[in-house]
Amino acid sequence: MFGEALVEEIPSYRDKKFGTMVRAALWLLAEVGEGEVFTKAELREAFPDVAQIDRRLRDLRDHGWRIDTSRDDPSLLQQEQRFVTRGADVWIPGKSKAPKHKSSLTAAQRAKVLHDDNYLCRSCGVGAGEAYEDGGGIDLAKLNVSRRKVLHSDEGDAVEYQLVTECKRCGTGGGPDREVDLGALLELVEALSPLEQRLFAKWIDADQRTFSPIEKVWGIYRTLPQESRSEVAQAIDDMAG
Repeated sequence: MFGEALVEEIPSYRDKKFGTMVRAALWLLAEVGEGEVFTKAELREAFPDVAQIDRRLRDLRDHGWRIDTSRDDPSLLQQEQRFVTRGADVWIPGKSKAPKHKSSLTAAQRAKVLHDDNYLCRSCGVGAGEAYEDGGGIDLAKLNVSRRKVLHSDEGDAVEYQLVTECKRCGTGGGPDREVDLGALLELVEALSPLEQRLFAKWIDADQRTFSPIEKVWGIYRTLPQESRSEVAQAIDDMAG
């Protein structure tokens, strides 16, 4: 009828021809609404077959969608989030493509990143000019500076691309969208015992992990064939007896 507001028609979030991120966007529009609050439990209940639905929801932030957590809005509980504003219509072909990030990097920036990373690839640990331990090719390692996606909290509050040192092999194999969930890592660190946290701090200071004798033995044991593993197990039983 003339004068009535047109109702926007959007696809169903249940339509599995769309990717999970798109379906999450459609669910926010259809079931939550801008300005309204939802919980993680409600989100997971809507997508019971999707293991990483929280992460796919966070990906919407790269497309201009604003979804606040308790860190943004103190009135929200820890398990609550608020759908503040919609962004790009990611269900429309071409609109769901992730935004490109600036590739320009000054010589000073590159030198600082390499220095801060101790001239080591932060994916495999190889140093500049070193041979790969697996002997994969005759070329020595060449280091580049890449951008890595970092999720700052388990709530998905802040997402940014940080500069990191990576060898040419890892950069080619890992792709530009390799993610680091910093929030999840910090939760694991908090779950460590005080003794383990102190040990981890020493590894951080040295930027190198030291292996205990039992870890070295375990590393060798895991390479053994089944018959040799059984022989080691029997020897342990004999020693204990």
